[in-house]
Amino acid sequence: MEFGGPVPERINGRLAMIGFVAAIAVELSKGQDLFAQITEGGGVTWFVGTSVLLSVASLVPLFKGVRAEAKTEGIMNADAELWNGRLAMLGLVALAFTEYVIGGTLV
Repeated sequence: MEFGGPVPERINGRLAMIGFVAAIAVELSKGQDLFAQITEGGGVTWFVGTSVLLSVASLVPLFKGVRAEAKTEGIMNADAELWNGRLAMLGLVALAFTEYVIGGTLV
């Protein structure tokens, strides 16, 4: 649970993966950019609720003694999850920056 440990990065990565997919889905379906989704669409309430729910759900296996690092075989392993989370974090930042620069939706 310490700052440099794997738990904070896993939780942030999971939230970023869901956030990135949700942001692109809303852009495609409603045509709202990321900033409009957050300010006009009630996005803050959904973000806080989802963050709390996923954070607690991510900690349950840890409290039961199950370590995500133990899963090392197959394509759905601990390293793949970390890298997907990192890429999703970068994707959200890139999406926000691009939309800010062009002044509208990306897709």
